Amino acid sequence: MLSETVGYLESRRLEDVNFQYEIIVVDDGSTDNTSMTALEFGQKNKNIDLKILKLEKNRKKGGAITQYILFADADGATKFSDFEALEGKLNKITNKDGFGVAVGSRAHLVKTDAVVKRSFIRNFLMHSFHKVLYVLGIREIADTQCGFKLFTRKSALHIFDNIHVEGWIFDVEVLIIAQFLKMPIVEMPVNWHEIEGSKVSLVKDSIQMAVDLLIIRLNYLLGFWKIHDPLSRPKRE
Repeated sequence: MLSETVGYLESRRLEDVNFQYEIIVVDDGSTDNTSMTALEFGQKNKNIDLKILKLEKNRKKGGAITQYILFADADGATKFSDFEALEGKLNKITNKDGFGVAVGSRAHLVKTDAVVKRSFIRNFLMHSFHKVLYVLGIREIADTQCGFKLFTRKSALHIFDNIHVEGWIFDVEVLIIAQFLKMPIVEMPVNWHEIEGSKVSLVKDSIQMAVDLLIIRLNYLLGFWKIHDPLSRPKRE
């Protein structure tokens, strides 16, 4: 089966120099020597891009093919130990099409000292940003900006292939696209503590985010930006 698959993929690559592929063999706790067979095949065919994942226990087909993509801020404000809880939430809401997004949230900290003792201007800008989000239609997610989000691989492919903005407002467009594609989204409280030395300029970046929010909303509303399916292929004549 593996040799037949590689044969087909290699023929495609010969036909199209831009065609690329990656083969991932998931050994779902099997007892038939699957991973060793694949490893031996890879050693004999070192020109192919082959990865082997061996699960410790059988998780059935759905569990074996589900892969996740996590993005987390590198400043350590959130705890990576929250990943398991986020993964559990995502497992529960992922639909039959393989779509699901789990969003880490700091909304539960709004009334704690971590937020209450912030400067007036910082809290004013935070609440103003949330009001703008509400007006523009992001109403189900209390904290869009927490840098700790988990996606099924299929969700990530559809979302990030459609992204237009690259600044601080990037997180909002991620959620707008997820909502547009009717992906299940779950928000979960995570551990978080503020890191000193932030590179965010409160007033300047807040104004820029407000402008970017308006640009995003208008572009989607007026149809200048369209969301496409990255897995779809043009029909042959």
